[in-house]
Amino acid sequence: MLPLVQRPRRLRENAVLREMIRETRLSANQFIQPLFISENVSERKPISSMPGIFQLPLQEVEKEVETLAKAGVSSVLLFGIPAKKDALASGAFSADGVVQNAVRAIKKAVPHMFVITDVCLCEYMAHGHCGIIHESHGHYSVLNDESVKTLCQVAISHAEAGADLIAPSDMMDGRIGAIRQALDAAHFDHLPIMSYAAKFCSAMYGPFREAAESAPQFGDRRSYQMDPANALEALHETALDLNEGADIVMVKPGLLYLDILWRVKEKFQRPTAVYNVSGEYAMVKAAVANGWIDEKRVVLETMTAFRRAGADLIITYWAAQIPGWLKD
Repeated sequence: MLPLVQRPRRLRENAVLREMIRETRLSANQFIQPLFISENVSERKPISSMPGIFQLPLQEVEKEVETLAKAGVSSVLLFGIPAKKDALASGAFSADGVVQNAVRAIKKAVPHMFVITDVCLCEYMAHGHCGIIHESHGHYSVLNDESVKTLCQVAISHAEAGADLIAPSDMMDGRIGAIRQALDAAHFDHLPIMSYAAKFCSAMYGPFREAAESAPQFGDRRSYQMDPANALEALHETALDLNEGADIVMVKPGLLYLDILWRVKEKFQRPTAVYNVSGEYAMVKAAVANGWIDEKRVVLETMTAFRRAGADLIITYWAAQIPGWLKD
């Protein structure tokens, strides 16, 4: 008797059957659209390195989120660019700051839009770093605990404006616990925190720094963002943030760190986000512009990879296009 030949292809012959047995599925409500709101522009300004992405003036925010809602987007992540920067990031926690005003405008225009606010200081600092700087004899260092105090002020101001979720991205030690305590003390104990728990010092952030006007004016961020070579440290950082009260943890960047995403999800089994960052977006857009790849297929395959690796939420600059693509 001939040995039985295994034929997995039987389950791939029919499109209906392929869909029925698909292991990993995409849903429009899993995707979050980043928005860059600037006090320095009077009309939408294209980001040269990120085709299709713009800096938006505050007066266009309502129209933008209405368009996003009609496209099927249910959540946005806000980044603000203030008119003035200083050494204390005072614009970051102003009640009349760019993000605070944008939150109020969005909630007025589309009350059901879920608004996430990035809590960091780099866009508001004259020097572009994510914390308060101490200088001594020409050596610069980012002060951790002093920066955390300011981050708490930022988080509370976002909560008071009406944010639905606070997302600290600075990578200062202890900031999740401090922000949790500050929010609770201000009667925002219901407000969840999504921590950039494993945020690596990556070369993939270049286009974002153009969009957010947040490039460091000296040095780099290696002293507080993670070494790309370290996986066990990523698990340690994630464990610390969960112990301090993070409700959702994030891995950033995405494609180059799928192994980290998988390990974080497998180890902690907690809601997990991934950031499909600007450099990843720019590379695909460049290949599309040259006619080398099919944008829709590549993007949906990428998003499936994130979901397959363990992501529950995906921050991506394609969030506005994906709901329509999923219907095609």
